[in-house]
Amino acid sequence: MTITKEAKTKVIEEYRRDEKDTGSPEVQIAVLTNRIINLTDHLRINKHDEACRLGLLKMVGRRRRLLVYLRRKDYARYLTLTTELKLRRK
Repeated sequence: MTITKEAKTKVIEEYRRDEKDTGSPEVQIAVLTNRIINLTDHLRINKHDEACRLGLLKMVGRRRRLLVYLRRKDYARYLTLTTELKLRRK
């Protein structure tokens, strides 16, 4: 269900803006997207795992708020990130 340290490091290295960047909105959204994909796969197998479903909904809400923030601050970065992560946008 959780992502491994190596997978998280790989995602951070792919989406960071400079050497020490681990908390930019792009990195946070990419890590959350990775975790959401893993939890979605878990929930397809374990349909009655309500605690996991609640955590998934919280992560989706957090990612949505970060996407709104990024869209408001820098629309070009928002567009590139949503196309790279294959996220639908409104």
